[in-house]
Amino acid sequence: MKSAVLVIDVTNDFLTGSLKNDRALKTIQPIKELLGRAHQQAVPVIYVSDAHYKEDHEFEIWGQHSMKGTWGGQITEELAPKADDYTFEKRTYSAFFQTGLDSLLRDLQVDNVILTGVVTNICIQHSAADACFRGYEITIPKETTEALNDDDYEYALNYVQNMYGAKITSLSDTLN
Repeated sequence: MKSAVLVIDVTNDFLTGSLKNDRALKTIQPIKELLGRAHQQAVPVIYVSDAHYKEDHEFEIWGQHSMKGTWGGQITEELAPKADDYTFEKRTYSAFFQTGLDSLLRDLQVDNVILTGVVTNICIQHSAADACFRGYEITIPKETTEALNDDDYEYALNYVQNMYGAKITSLSDTLN
């Protein structure tokens, strides 16, 4: 089985900006550790981040955030992509929706996606759904994703496990 690590929405706005989430800050170090392992093992690392335009309908729900070309829309410096990593922009919840991600994963012959980032019950959950619908296996290391509260976090992990067969693992059991 060939894996790729997907790093979803680790932008400044999600961590310290307009949608600041102190819970999400706890994911930085575990994601950094996982990325170190991925790079050592030549596992592809793919960033997919919100890059919104002022017309995006999502603002009706969440307010303006991660605007394309702004500081808030940039990937946080602590998790900045390496030269050989891949980056995609998205305008809605799923990392797969109109991003080119699926084509890249198929070119790389990936069959397992390791989902990391925020927010577990929104972008991670919707990305897991689209990954499942496209035939990918899904792994989620618990320490590398976070929601706005415990209930949403646990619900989302249970949902993707029960509905999409996602493997919920610990960081220590991922890419070892």
